[in-house]
Amino acid sequence: SIKLSALDSQFDAIDPAGAVAVAGGRLRELLRIARRQRAFINVDMESYAVKDLTLHVFKTVLDEPEFRDVTDVGIVVQAYLLDSEADLIELRDWAARRGTPVWVRLVKGAYWDYETTHARATGWPVPVFERKWETDANFERLTQMLLASHHHLRPAIGSHNLRSIAHAIAAAEQCDLPPDALELQMLYGMADAEKETLAELGYRLRVYMPYGELIPGMAYLVRRLLENTSNDSFVRQEHSESAAPERLLRRPQPEPKPSAPEPSSLADSASHMSVHTPSSAEFPMSRTATSTAKSNAASTAPPESLRATFRNQPPVDFSREINRTAMSEALDRVLMRLGKTYPLVIGGESVPTGVTRDSIDPSHRQRVVGTVHQAGAIEVDAAVQAAASAQAAWRDLGAAGRAEYLREAAQRMRERLFDLAALEVYECAKGWREATNDICEAIDFCEFYADRAIHLEQPRGADVPGEENRFVYQPIGVAAVIAPWNFPLAILTGMTTAALATGNTVVMKPAEQSSVIAAQLMNLFHEIGLPPGVLNYLPGAGETAGAALVDHPQVGLIAFTGSRDVGLAINRRAAEVSASGRFPFVKRVIAEMGGKNAIIVDGDADLDEAVLGIVKSAFGYQGQKCSASSRVIVVDEVHDQFVERLKQAAASLKVGPPEDPSASVGPVIDHAAMKKVLDYIELGRREAREVLAVDVGALAGQGWFVGPHIFTDVAADSRLAQEEIFGPVLAVIRADDLDEAIRYANGTMFALTAGMFSRSPANLERARRELIAGNLYLNRGITGALVGRQPFGGFKMSGIGSKAGGDDYLLQYVVPRTITENTMRRGFAPD
Repeated sequence: SIKLSALDSQFDAIDPAGAVAVAGGRLRELLRIARRQRAFINVDMESYAVKDLTLHVFKTVLDEPEFRDVTDVGIVVQAYLLDSEADLIELRDWAARRGTPVWVRLVKGAYWDYETTHARATGWPVPVFERKWETDANFERLTQMLLASHHHLRPAIGSHNLRSIAHAIAAAEQCDLPPDALELQMLYGMADAEKETLAELGYRLRVYMPYGELIPGMAYLVRRLLENTSNDSFVRQEHSESAAPERLLRRPQPEPKPSAPEPSSLADSASHMSVHTPSSAEFPMSRTATSTAKSNAASTAPPESLRATFRNQPPVDFSREINRTAMSEALDRVLMRLGKTYPLVIGGESVPTGVTRDSIDPSHRQRVVGTVHQAGAIEVDAAVQAAASAQAAWRDLGAAGRAEYLREAAQRMRERLFDLAALEVYECAKGWREATNDICEAIDFCEFYADRAIHLEQPRGADVPGEENRFVYQPIGVAAVIAPWNFPLAILTGMTTAALATGNTVVMKPAEQSSVIAAQLMNLFHEIGLPPGVLNYLPGAGETAGAALVDHPQVGLIAFTGSRDVGLAINRRAAEVSASGRFPFVKRVIAEMGGKNAIIVDGDADLDEAVLGIVKSAFGYQGQKCSASSRVIVVDEVHDQFVERLKQAAASLKVGPPEDPSASVGPVIDHAAMKKVLDYIELGRREAREVLAVDVGALAGQGWFVGPHIFTDVAADSRLAQEEIFGPVLAVIRADDLDEAIRYANGTMFALTAGMFSRSPANLERARRELIAGNLYLNRGITGALVGRQPFGGFKMSGIGSKAGGDDYLLQYVVPRTITENTMRRGFAPD
C-alpha cells in the first residue's frame, strides 16, 4: 500500500501533468517490479486536496498499453467523503472502458478531524459527512454499489465494524458471489478474534501491517489508538463498553440527541465543491443598495448588510479543475492585453507626462507588462491639491457611505480575481497561489476596514446630568500611501482603504515594479464611481515622487511599507518638515519595515513538519516577503539530521516562470534585486558552508532567476545572519541549547515574525514569553497572515505603528476629539 505523495515531494493538485510525470513515473517502476515479483500494489488515499489528483494519476498510468492488463492493483475509496459515490461510479465506468478489473479498497476514512478543521479554517465547504452514522450509511450504500460492479471493480472491504462486515457479506450473498470474491481487510493487532472467525468461515482476509521507522510508526499507533477509543468507535463500544448486540448491529441512523449541528445535505454540499467565490447572496452589492447608502448622512445607522460579521475571503482551491482552468484562461487573456500605456490619474482625470517607465516581466526580461507615466514634483502638488479639495465632502459622507464604496470594490475584485492574479504573475512573478492569495487579502482589507470604520464612528460618551460628553474620531486629511511591490495589490489596497474608510483622501504611489497592477486598482475605484480627487494614482520614482509627497505641507499622514532604510528616512524627513513650521500638524508616519526572521527547531520538534514549514517560509515567493524566514536556528542534537532533510526538500523545488503551475520558485523582482542576492551568496561562500545551491541553468538568460541556497555553519552575528537579503537564501545556525537558540533569534535589530517547531509544551511556553516578534508562529510556517485573524506588523526596527488587519489599525488614520456641552439652561436640565 503506497501513498503517491511518498513518490513525489511536490505532489500537488495545482499541477496534474507534473504529478503524472513524477509520481506516475515512479508508480510505473513499482508496477513493473510488482509484475516480476507477482506482488499486489494498492494506492492509498490521503487528504481530500489530492483525492482527485490521486485518481487521475492512477487511471492515467493504468490506461497505458503497458499496464492495461494489470489486475493486481487497487485504489482506496473513502466513504466519509460527500463525493465518494460519484468517485466510485467514475471508477466503475473507467474500469469498464479499460476492459480489465481493478481492486477497490472501501474504507470509511482516517482524516476526518483534519478535513473538517481545514475546511472551516479556509472557508471551504466541509468535504466529509459530519456525523459517523452518515458515513456508516454511505459505507453500506457504496458496498452494495461495489458488489454490484464486481465484474469491473473487485471489492475489498476495510473495516472492523461487525455491522459493516456483516452487511458486506449479506450483500455479496445477494449478488451470488462466492466467498472468495469478496475480500475483507483488517489491521494487524486489532480484532484478532474476529479475524480468526472470518478466516474459518472461508472468507478471503487480508491483514494490513505498518512497516517503517519507529518514530513515524509510533505516531501511526497513537492515531489508531485515538481512533479506536473515540466515543463513536465500534471497537470501543464492543470491547470496552459491552454495548448490546442489537445496538451494535442496527442499521446506521441518527442518535436521539445529535451532538453536532445538522450539516447541509449531500446534494447541497456537493454542489458547492468546485466554487471558490461566495454567492451574491452572501455579499449583497446591488446598485440600488449602494446608491442609497452613499446618500446617507454620517449620522444614519449603517444598513443591515454592513452589520455582518467579517469573514475572510476563502483562498482559491486549485484541487478543483474549474479553478485551474479559470487561472489558465486568465493567464492567456491577460497576456494578450500586456503592453498598454498607463497615465497618472489626478482629480479623476488622466494625466500623461513626458517621462515613462516600462514595467518588465521578471521571468521574461524582453516582455513589457506596461508603460507607466511617471510623476514629478508638479504632478505631486496637483494630486495633493485634488485630494485636499475632495476631502471635506468625503469626510461628511460618513463611514456607512464610504464603506459601500469599499464593499463594492471588494466585489469587483472577486469578479476579476483570476485576471488580477494573472497580472501579478506577469508583473511581479508571483505563483498561482501567491497571486490569488494576494487578491483575496486585498478583498479582506476592503471589507474589514469598512466594518471597523463603521464601528469607530459610533459615538462614545460618559454623560452626567447637565453635561453631555462625546468622544469622536475625525480624519487627518490627505494621506500619502507609498506601497511595495511584493504584495502588489494587498498592501496597496490595505493602506489605501484604511485611509479612505476613515474619511481621508489619498495620493497613491505604488512601487515602480508594480505600477500596472496599481493602475487596475485605480481603474476599479473609478468604475464604481468614487468621487474625483478622493483617490489619485501617482506612479513615480521614490527619490522624486515619493520624496515630494513626504515633503508636501498638505500631506498629514504617510503610510509606508518597505525597507528599514527608506522607512527611517521618511520618518526623519517627516519630522523635519513638521518642525519647519510650514504645516500646522505633526506629520504622522505609519511604517511597516523589514525583518530578519528566525524559526527555532528544538530537539523535540517533528522534523518532517518543520522542514515543510521552513521550506515554504524561506522560499515561498523567492524569499521576497518581509515575513519570510531567512534564519533557522537548530538545537545541536537534531541539527545534522534536520539539515539533511531540509537540503533534500529544498533541492526538490522546481525553479521556473510562475505562469507554470509546477514552478515553486520564480525569479526575483528585478536586476538590482538579483545582484544583491548574488552578492550575499558570494558572501556566504566566504563566511559559511554552502550545502545547497540550485543552478537555474538556461533560465539565467531569460529572467532574473536565483535558485534556493542554504548555508550552514553561519555565525549568529555575521552579515548573513543579521542583514535582510530578500531572496531565496537561508542561513542555518547551530545552537547548543534552547537558551542559546532564543538568544540568537532575538539578537537582531528587527522584531517582525518568528517561529518555533517543538512538541514540548514547556518550550512552546518559553517561546510565547521570550521570543521577540510582532507575529509569533508555533508549529507552522511564519508567512501568510490573514486579515482579522493574524493582524500583522512588528516593532523595534520592523515598524512604526499598529498591526495591519487588526482592530486598532484604523486609529492611526484619525485624530481623537472630546466634545463637552453644558446642557443646563438657567438651572434647568432638559431631558
